[in-house]
Amino acid sequence: MTMSSTTGRPIADDPAVTLRRRWMAALARTERTSLEDAWSGLAAAPGYAHLRAPEIGMVMVRGRTGGTGRRFNLGEMTVTRCVVRLADGRLGFGYVAGRDRRHAELAALFDALLQDESSRPELMERVILPAEAAIRRAEDVAREKAAATRVQFFTMVRGE
Repeated sequence: MTMSSTTGRPIADDPAVTLRRRWMAALARTERTSLEDAWSGLAAAPGYAHLRAPEIGMVMVRGRTGGTGRRFNLGEMTVTRCVVRLADGRLGFGYVAGRDRRHAELAALFDALLQDESSRPELMERVILPAEAAIRRAEDVAREKAAATRVQFFTMVRGE
């Protein structure tokens, strides 16, 4: 089991890791335009340099039969990744589905900014919480569309 270097606890139980997973998932799944708006709304955008400029690649997506069964290779998916270093030395990582270089760059920038505990509450309020709400709304719409096409099958018993 992998242990956290900061707390000595298993990584799955580390609240800092859980929080970072949460914001990275929100950054990866939100619309780029929302991140652009949040970036332009910053009082002072920090200086940064690319350690890994946004680049497009492929990953193998794996699935499980029935969600819990044996793993199998489902297929390949395009992803874009980026790594930035802020002027103060913090590193930010961005991985997004698809081919949107700017989205990956913004995700990496916000990841780096969110690591600063003094600015985190404001960024969580202005960027992450609205992103999570938008993601939930989109999931609800998709769920409603799927439910509308659901077919109820039933069998009639012949009276013999």
